[in-house]
Amino acid sequence: MPVTPRPPLVHPDIDDVELVAVLHALADPTRLTIVRTLRGERERACGTFPVRVAPSTLSHHFRVLREAGVIRQREDGNRRWAMLRLAELDARFPSLIDIVLASATRG
Repeated sequence: MPVTPRPPLVHPDIDDVELVAVLHALADPTRLTIVRTLRGERERACGTFPVRVAPSTLSHHFRVLREAGVIRQREDGNRRWAMLRLAELDARFPSLIDIVLASATRG
């Protein structure tokens, strides 16, 4: 039986990224953990994050972050990798990610 390829991953152009969408994506504790983890790493395999959710739920969180423009994902064989779009986000919304992460830590 032939394998159906996955649809290509869609990433918004940074000029199309909206502040409200980024803040919505960062408002969830699981997604915030993903971003905090990526803040300290260049990229990470999607199934290796320190979160306790079902794989389908984790996929949903990655989709929300990707569609909001917070992360990029790439496929390598049967594995997906995620990376934070920090430089692009800092150019569009200076220090936003660091401010949100610092506020969440104090929260």
